Amino acid sequence: MPTCLVPIFCCVRSSLLVLIFCFLSSGIAQAHPVAQGRLEIEIFPDKIHAQARISTEEVLVQNTLSSREENGETTSEAMYQRHGLYLLEHIHFVADGKPLTGRVTGVMAPQGSGVQRAIYDFEFALPAPPARLRMDENVLNEFDYAPGNRWEATYVTRVAQQGRQPVEGLLLTSREPLVIDCVWSSSPAESALRTARVDRWRLTKEYVYHGVMHILTGYDHLLFISALVLAVVTLWDLVKVITAFTLAHSITLTLSVLNIVRLPGKIVEPMIAVSIIFVALQNVFWPQRTRGAARLGVAFFFGLFHGLGFAGGLLAAMEGMAGLTIGLAIVAFSVGIEIGHQIVVLPIFCALKIARTLRTGSIRPSEYALRYGSVAIGAAGIFYLIAALR
Repeated sequence: MPTCLVPIFCCVRSSLLVLIFCFLSSGIAQAHPVAQGRLEIEIFPDKIHAQARISTEEVLVQNTLSSREENGETTSEAMYQRHGLYLLEHIHFVADGKPLTGRVTGVMAPQGSGVQRAIYDFEFALPAPPARLRMDENVLNEFDYAPGNRWEATYVTRVAQQGRQPVEGLLLTSREPLVIDCVWSSSPAESALRTARVDRWRLTKEYVYHGVMHILTGYDHLLFISALVLAVVTLWDLVKVITAFTLAHSITLTLSVLNIVRLPGKIVEPMIAVSIIFVALQNVFWPQRTRGAARLGVAFFFGLFHGLGFAGGLLAAMEGMAGLTIGLAIVAFSVGIEIGHQIVVLPIFCALKIARTLRTGSIRPSEYALRYGSVAIGAAGIFYLIAALR
């Protein structure tokens, strides 16, 4: 390869290798190191009651990774009790600048089949009615999912101050604490209206950001979209294939919200892995089919399963929210997903576009990137498929 083209080829190759290294360095089957839960907060003049609905994934991750450093009881009851104390240490309430001390008042392990959620009740004493309440958390942050990529937990949160309209759909993450202004003297109706307007904007901003991070930390989606972009030649091809993928995952995301279509992870995760392998193989062995209707059909078909992957535990955590609030959250989350896609897609497409304009002799740098990049992505997909089937 001519020396002048090495930087361009290395740019594309390095982006893919970083992506694949992060993926292969993970030893856990799930592609997203994010556990989703739900918090319901009730604020009274003298206390705060918090109820957390926690996925078994979060409980198992914390207990499994903690057991590497300490030897404790391993019974199911002890596991859930231990996680309740862990949550108390990692979900913090601060009233008017003063940290609050809480206690666990109830632990209920998952009952029956279906969505597995443990329920924890906490109570925090207040010395006086607070003017401002701050909530932050660092649940699972001390555990590495992969080098440079830590586990985290996020919580769809509902906040109700005594005598006022509840505010729901807020998102509590380790990056973004929640700050609630409590008004105890003015008209409840006026306060409710003012809060609703502010919180709609905050909800939109939070879920857009959450969608972006969902993509940038979701190695399976990054691998799939990168494999699609490697074979794109023109801007119009890029628009068409991304539109097909977007339309498909938007359909299944919406159907999941309406509780019409929901598939278990043991089906969705392997199918997402298969999508990565299939597109990579198509790039290598059937490059003539990487454009046109055949590629659009592949992007749409597998996009349906990626949409179910986007939904994940987030939708389960949203159960019970008002319909309009869910709709706004899903739209904002979808916008964030598309922004995340473009952060990945555009640099790869632009680098390949430049490479195609340069003369290299018999083989262009873009063909090297398509061939070897697809082989590497396919290998990562096989690794992921094996992990997902365990």
